[in-house]
Amino acid sequence: MARRIGKGLSELLANIEDERVQAPAMESAGEAVYQIDLESISPNPDQPRKYFNEDAQRELQESIKVHGILQPLILAKRGDGYIIVAGERRYRAAKAVGMATVPALVKRIDDSLMREISLIENLQREDLNPIEEAEAIDELIRLNGYTQEKLAQRIGKARSSVTNILRLLGLDDEVKELVRQNRLSAGHARALAAVANREAQVDFAFRAADGEMSVRELEQRIKFFLHPETAPRKLSPKERERLSGEMRAFVDDMKRVFATKVKLVGNESKGRIYIDYFSRDDLERIYELIEKLKNI
Repeated sequence: MARRIGKGLSELLANIEDERVQAPAMESAGEAVYQIDLESISPNPDQPRKYFNEDAQRELQESIKVHGILQPLILAKRGDGYIIVAGERRYRAAKAVGMATVPALVKRIDDSLMREISLIENLQREDLNPIEEAEAIDELIRLNGYTQEKLAQRIGKARSSVTNILRLLGLDDEVKELVRQNRLSAGHARALAAVANREAQVDFAFRAADGEMSVRELEQRIKFFLHPETAPRKLSPKERERLSGEMRAFVDDMKRVFATKVKLVGNESKGRIYIDYFSRDDLERIYELIEKLKNI
């Protein structure tokens, strides 16, 4: 389906002169949209995106079969052909469904500006993986000398978000690869960035990969790793046995007091207590008992 070009990219394109080409054209929003032969188009070898999600690509192909390409590609003239500045996913999908031509804007763009547009176009996509996003942001900063504040405005993100994304570049290469493969989420990656010890970081990453540990669980384990004094004290077998006996006795006492089924789920640190009732009268009886206990 069509996707609105982000503010930063549309502002850039508005100031770039169109390239006049010999191809069928139509006017759209004041710009010439050409039908360009697919065979004359080449992907950008410096495309920031390295991984293309197969499921998302298939969805795009199905959409193009039904609706066509609603958002023109952006191309630059190179020799007798064209190179993709923005829209490689649409190009791949069009190729997969057997289209002969694609709608495109053809702009006079040098290699430096082409790189900036490619980076911004990718950053304004929602399915860019966190490492690709961090690398693209870092390159934009180096390419144009942007401050984090300026770049955040340029791509429509909060400055704190840009800062957190850039922290991911400090991750170990093995961890980055897990993120690139979508085996770890952005939340997992942000939690791992706090672990300076590379060996520990990689170990945590592989234990959390493929949904084996939630972000919350990983954050908790990292907290205990970085601050061992906050970790729950491990009990000796004798202490566990004593506490287990005390908890069983506690549940038995509650059963006698409330004269109903009582269940405890958890351990000595945290858990839940369930008190069953089987009728309204039963509930009122338990309520009255609790009221009496409150006044003791």
